Amino acid sequence: MKKGLVGKKLGMTQLFDTKGNVVPVTVLEVGPCVVSQKKTVENDGYEAVQIGYCDLKASKVNKPMKGHFGKGDVAPKKVLREFRLEDTSALNVGDVLKADLFAEGDRVDVRGTSKGKGYAGVIKRWNFSRLKMSHGTGPVARHGGSLGACSTPSRVMKGKKMAGHLGHERVTVQNLDVVKVDAENNIIAVKGAVPGPKGGIVVLFDSVKA
Repeated sequence: MKKGLVGKKLGMTQLFDTKGNVVPVTVLEVGPCVVSQKKTVENDGYEAVQIGYCDLKASKVNKPMKGHFGKGDVAPKKVLREFRLEDTSALNVGDVLKADLFAEGDRVDVRGTSKGKGYAGVIKRWNFSRLKMSHGTGPVARHGGSLGACSTPSRVMKGKKMAGHLGHERVTVQNLDVVKVDAENNIIAVKGAVPGPKGGIVVLFDSVKA
């Protein structure tokens, strides 16, 4: 990873390219982000930078975090994320990173938390097919059917696809094109959809498969 930013999802819209084609984009507010900590091989065993996003009132910061931000003389931030960059020599604690870190045409990966759907059945959660509506398959046609053998191994195997909690998990969408960068307002528009609801926190970094 060479560069990364933290931000939030503002929503989706559409833009037009040079040929007049409609391009669906997700608008992200990324930054300004502040380098709140720098980790080194000598102290931590690896190189990384911690980046903070979104100002936080001093009254809402507990004592340990006050000490953490005070050590680097950085204003308290609501969201902290760590990036293992290939080269951290150019970054120092207190440096401000903005949307111009990326340019139009770049390929990026976006990581966020998907929308929570609550408790869901196997048809919605795992795309199961519905059972027949007659000939003794009732009383319900939307259940998961048999869960396994009765004699061997006489238990439900781990990882069995069943009803349960759907969504609200970390999702990464890869290889999205950066369509537009508004450095003045720290806005980046990426082609396609990004996980999470409006206002959800996202992490933007250069694509690992580009």
